[in-house]
Amino acid sequence: MKILVIRFSSMGDIIYTTPVVRCLKKQLPGAEIHFLTKAAFKYIYDNNPYVDKLLLLKPTLAETIADIKAEGYDHIIDLHNNLRTAIIKLRTGIHTSTYKKQTIRKWLSLKFNLKLVPPVHLVDRYLKAVAFLGVTNDGKPIDYYIKKDYQLAALLPASHQQNYVAFVIGATHFTKRMPNEKIISLCRQINYPIVLLGGNDVKANGHEISTAVGNNIYNACGVTSLDESVFLVSKAQSVIGFDTGLTHIAEAFNVPIVSIWGGTVPGLLGVQPYMVKDVLVAGIDLSCRPCSKFGLEKCPLGHFKCMYDMPEQPIAEFVNIK
Repeated sequence: MKILVIRFSSMGDIIYTTPVVRCLKKQLPGAEIHFLTKAAFKYIYDNNPYVDKLLLLKPTLAETIADIKAEGYDHIIDLHNNLRTAIIKLRTGIHTSTYKKQTIRKWLSLKFNLKLVPPVHLVDRYLKAVAFLGVTNDGKPIDYYIKKDYQLAALLPASHQQNYVAFVIGATHFTKRMPNEKIISLCRQINYPIVLLGGNDVKANGHEISTAVGNNIYNACGVTSLDESVFLVSKAQSVIGFDTGLTHIAEAFNVPIVSIWGGTVPGLLGVQPYMVKDVLVAGIDLSCRPCSKFGLEKCPLGHFKCMYDMPEQPIAEFVNIK
């Protein structure tokens, strides 16, 4: 049996496909499992032993469809469910099973502050698309395979190589991130060395935070690569992060996680921490929350209470007792 699994983006959505791929490979003896995604996200499946071949989206859909036809798949598992995957399925004529997005229910829930989408994790929603093959949830975490054998001594100063808290301060949109002054206040309550992680877009934020707090913080934002950041997360005593890819990837390593949610909520998208034994999901109930599915560039009402009013003490206590 030869199966193609499709998910084009984004980082968090793709990382949650890894249990599906693993279950397909392990529960269907002899099956050949391929995965199709954008080139920008191939790193998520690099070194993954459950994928026999990684296909990358070509510049034109016609080229991608030609690649798919050449492979002779028995099934396509569509975990993206958009216009492009609809065209792929139509033009290849291969038997398909498709993840149900519940788009209308999500829109109504967001628009009218209703709870029409059950808080079922995205992994379990994905797994429904492979249930026809007899594949079931194996109850294990997501998979991420670090690409190199990194050493802490090469990435962190001596003061931060043991018992450190990894704080992922980056996120794509403003309403997913705590303001710097809030992060500074929280960091001052943490008793362990702190390593700030994120891309170049939050490097200046990291500098402001580390300057304000002092030597307890090492700013690795924009310094370490994504894979190096994942390694640092995997070795951390605990992790604090927002609704962003690196925080979700941290779930692969069974480290205690504080998952902080501002303008977005985990239940709507089904991306609450998955199979993590020790986790604190931090978020406050407000009539205006969620204000979006994926985050916005500013608070629509101007007050940003979902982050400014976030209690800091439970977060600090969670990491301080580890």
